[in-house]
Amino acid sequence: MSIPLNKKSTTSDIEKRFDKDVERFSNIDTGQVTTIDASLSMELITEAAISANPVILKVLDIGCGAGNNTIKLLRKYGTGFDCDLVDLSMHMLERAKERVSQETQGEINTFHEDFRTVDLNEESYDVILAAAVLHHLREYQDWKDVFEKIFRLLKPGGSFWVTDLVSHDDSNIQTLMWNRYGNYLKTKGGDDYMEKVFKYIDQEDSPRSVVFQLDLMRDSGFETVDVLHKNSCFSAFGGIKGKKISVTDY
Repeated sequence: MSIPLNKKSTTSDIEKRFDKDVERFSNIDTGQVTTIDASLSMELITEAAISANPVILKVLDIGCGAGNNTIKLLRKYGTGFDCDLVDLSMHMLERAKERVSQETQGEINTFHEDFRTVDLNEESYDVILAAAVLHHLREYQDWKDVFEKIFRLLKPGGSFWVTDLVSHDDSNIQTLMWNRYGNYLKTKGGDDYMEKVFKYIDQEDSPRSVVFQLDLMRDSGFETVDVLHKNSCFSAFGGIKGKKISVTDY
């Protein structure tokens, strides 16, 4: 990627782009054509969330888009729960609330704000989802602050699950995986489509490696971290916050 971090898209730029793309992201099956193994990754993080937290009362969806990941979790879980949805795009939030409300009788709150600044109650969530959103973070401190905030927002025993575009720490491996991703994109729309996707990724995104993010999880306090799936430049992974120990546990 050639564009320096300080020249990449602003949050306002990202908001405007996603305001124009609501319909595409409102299809749970085809909304992520540019993402390798999108359906599998979504399936894995929802199953992992339920495995880690058999009782789910409240979920936070960061960068919720049109609500696909929360909807998938609701359908897999089989029982409604409360949802807090955060997104830069008001149009996405409106569509997400409309769609999620058809899946649960629980309370649905929307926050039209940057996750880094939104005011949410600590230790409130059983599950936090972040799908195709963390790659918009820029400097190291941003990443650190976001992972620490996520940890604080989880209830003890709660879990955090990510599907996202990722980079690689070794430049040769990065080139290898980027070429493999390019070949995948060509199967979806040829060379022109590949160039179009690569151009907006360069302008808008700043992904970090899975190892980098797992280390941040551990540093933030997550007791357990794990990788569910990885293929080329995309991965599904997560972490579980330890439960508080009381004197009755001994």
